[in-house]
Amino acid sequence: MTAPELTGTLRVFHLFDIAEAIDLTRLHEVFGTRPSRREPAFRHPAPEYVRFERPPVMEPLEPTLTNDRLMASPRVRYFEYGVASVELQLSFAGSWEELVLFANRWISSSELEGRAHTLLRERIAFVMPALRKPYEAWITEDYYVVQMDPIVRDGADICSAEELLRERGAQIAQIVRGECKPLAKAEQQDVLQSSMSYYATDLVVAGWVAAFVYDTPAGALPTLDLLEYANTQLLEFRYYDDVLTRLLAGVYQRLERHRGFWSRWRLAREAEDLNTIRLDIREVSELTDNAIKFLSDMFYARVYRLATHRIGVVDYHNLVEEKLTTARDLYDSMVNEFHQARAFVLEVLVIIILLVEIVLVIQGKG
Repeated sequence: MTAPELTGTLRVFHLFDIAEAIDLTRLHEVFGTRPSRREPAFRHPAPEYVRFERPPVMEPLEPTLTNDRLMASPRVRYFEYGVASVELQLSFAGSWEELVLFANRWISSSELEGRAHTLLRERIAFVMPALRKPYEAWITEDYYVVQMDPIVRDGADICSAEELLRERGAQIAQIVRGECKPLAKAEQQDVLQSSMSYYATDLVVAGWVAAFVYDTPAGALPTLDLLEYANTQLLEFRYYDDVLTRLLAGVYQRLERHRGFWSRWRLAREAEDLNTIRLDIREVSELTDNAIKFLSDMFYARVYRLATHRIGVVDYHNLVEEKLTTARDLYDSMVNEFHQARAFVLEVLVIIILLVEIVLVIQGKG
């Protein structure tokens, strides 16, 4: 029997850190739109337990053509913490072998990243009124999701997730890793252990650079939203990690250069500057971390946790937390040194005043 043709979409997320923050209310005014009630539109039970605190603002863009004339449907999502996510959607149809090559081609290509960058640069002037402290240089992150439509067999039965993993696990692992050659058994197992299903006929396999989602287009949307959100977190924590690395290096250099007594008087100002930056990063970090709320241990919460571990969000989050703790310890140390220097000076002044009074008393008796 002829194998059924596979259909679905490749969703390419290119994320850019464009500003310290984005005023979503102002952005809705710019676009002439209204805030949505809540996103994502979860289909599984208890959707009231999951929500974006401030749903990102979406801007649809005109379709664009790739270099080989494939139609790509773009849209931009603007997140409150300064990230713009450009999604490019490509449709596919064909065999498993063709799908593996299709995924490998776009994951290893820089064409779509350049196109996404160009599209966003063209929109910046329009959205500028809503940006707070826009950045000149952008750091970027990208992620790829292959969404495959359910496979119908014999005109009625839908291929289950269990059958799909058993029969096509090798190809799914290649897609998630972006490889065109078959992976070793151990690598296949490493990829496929990051799989989850809610119903018998849906499947999510998340990886570091890409994910495989087996579901209807509508059913896959919440998972796509969570994967996109997890990558915005990764981008932000990468940025905070870089800022803190440079900040701490600068503080260490200044402390090494200024070991003298009088240099301690400058520590109060430098400590205050350090603490201000630390608190700013802490505030924005918490905004990023708490943008979506999971109030119950449900399927999508588990999908999100799986994604954050596989994508690397947890690792970068821990790095940022460690450096924030180091910055706090440095602040306390610098403030203590300043207080010690000030206490020493005050003691010296008290001694000088006492000596002057003693001299005056002696002179008066003389």
